[in-house]
Amino acid sequence: TLLGAALLGIIPHALEALSARAVMTTVLAGMIGFFVLESLVLWRHCHEQNCPIHSTSGILILVGDAFHNFVDGLVIASSFLGSVPLGFTATLAVIAHEIPQEAGDFGILLHSGYSRGKAFLFNMLSASPTLVGALLGYAGIQALRAAAPYVLSISAASFLYIALADLIPGRRGRKGLAALVSELILIGVGVLTVASLETHS
Repeated sequence: TLLGAALLGIIPHALEALSARAVMTTVLAGMIGFFVLESLVLWRHCHEQNCPIHSTSGILILVGDAFHNFVDGLVIASSFLGSVPLGFTATLAVIAHEIPQEAGDFGILLHSGYSRGKAFLFNMLSASPTLVGALLGYAGIQALRAAAPYVLSISAASFLYIALADLIPGRRGRKGLAALVSELILIGVGVLTVASLETHS
């Protein structure tokens, strides 16, 4: 869903206002920026409890997750400014990614010594910047319409980076025909959903 939203939805909308070179340069710069953020332990959100980054502290996980959710809010806001169907496409992609991420973070907080109640509360608090990012992003981009295509390009970079650097490598450990078929079906459903929304835009 992330790849479909980026390649079939967000980037084509950015190309309506900018040249291909400008869009792809912005996407590349965004992916490099996210790599730097990940290297600084602000962006990383892998799903395994034994991920090296999770051994730092539960607080660091929450800070990184809150920052990531704020960016998700900006992504959703900029997508709705592109078009309503694009906004729904981006929202679905974010939700599909966030559900397993938040579940993984909950387990990591429990593993770090938090009680179930505190882990749930802190997880919800770290998700709240999504709304803040969406509101600020919508207001800011409305005021600076010329920036919208660049924000869309960075949003696409976010989706591409998460899919290529985090999610796809995590699937390599899964073996067997049944796992492959189930993943292909899910990918197909995600791509068809994005394509359907874009067709009606």
